[in-house]
Amino acid sequence: MIAYTERLPYTGSPEYDKHFWNAMRGNDSSYAELSKGRNIETGTYAMPNTANNKYMAALQKESLFRNIGTLIKAYDFGYRIFAKNSNDLAQWVPESDVIPIYEGIDDFTISTVDSWKLAAFVKMDEAFVRDAGFDIENYLINRFAKNFGRAEDNAFINGTGIQMPTGILDATNGADVGIATAEITYDDVISLYFSVKPEYRRNAVWLMNDETALALRTLKDSAGNYLWRNSDDTILGKRVIISEYMPNTESDSKPIAFGDFSYYWVIGRSPVSVKALSEKFALHDQIGYLAFEFLDGKLIRHEAVKVIQINTEAIG
Repeated sequence: MIAYTERLPYTGSPEYDKHFWNAMRGNDSSYAELSKGRNIETGTYAMPNTANNKYMAALQKESLFRNIGTLIKAYDFGYRIFAKNSNDLAQWVPESDVIPIYEGIDDFTISTVDSWKLAAFVKMDEAFVRDAGFDIENYLINRFAKNFGRAEDNAFINGTGIQMPTGILDATNGADVGIATAEITYDDVISLYFSVKPEYRRNAVWLMNDETALALRTLKDSAGNYLWRNSDDTILGKRVIISEYMPNTESDSKPIAFGDFSYYWVIGRSPVSVKALSEKFALHDQIGYLAFEFLDGKLIRHEAVKVIQINTEAIG
């Protein structure tokens, strides 16, 4: 687990900020002043609060799922997700009648949250780093945001749940299969849309890669009407989102997902932490930077997102 010698308020001080960026410029003596922000497990140091806020803003721009999913900050050592499971509704009650009480026994499902470690590494020429005019803070923030954002999205789609988050395409804990087909047709896309309950269709979006999107742009109904509306890039009024990490339309793949992705929770487990590696690359006049995130991701309601399953063997 992640352990800090002191919790994070210390990283908001001007002194911590100054010493942190001095350390990033290769001044190893500054690390002595950063001990309260040290991550014991990795030997890295939490970003100052101001820089971490900038980093989170940059990461949200890079990460698709941090925009369509739900972000949860859970820095405590233990954490569980309670997901409402019932279909109870409000009911009209005549005056003086008994109020009906919901008796469901499976009112909540409980999911545990893990703390998976994601690492990113970048190198820079020492001449740039030590140049007082070089904006090392914004450079590192944007580099790490891009690296982490891409890795996160890949895991949130294809993750196995083993030493990484559980992706929406996971066979066991991912999205439900809405329809199985040998080849995607106009009617298949319509069927996938209606396989999702109305409550999840309200804020639903489509997710696919470029190749699948290109194929769907050419689909027409029997009257010659296109499925895809070019004026606003929607299908049946719902926005299409493109991700390079969605698979192509091949046997046993799940190339299209549709639903309410707010039920995919991205759970931050600790702030990003960084350490400069000065000696390791000194012979090349470079400084390396190693950064870590600890996070998890889960689709807490599998029926909220449905996928098309391509299965040529199952369709006779």
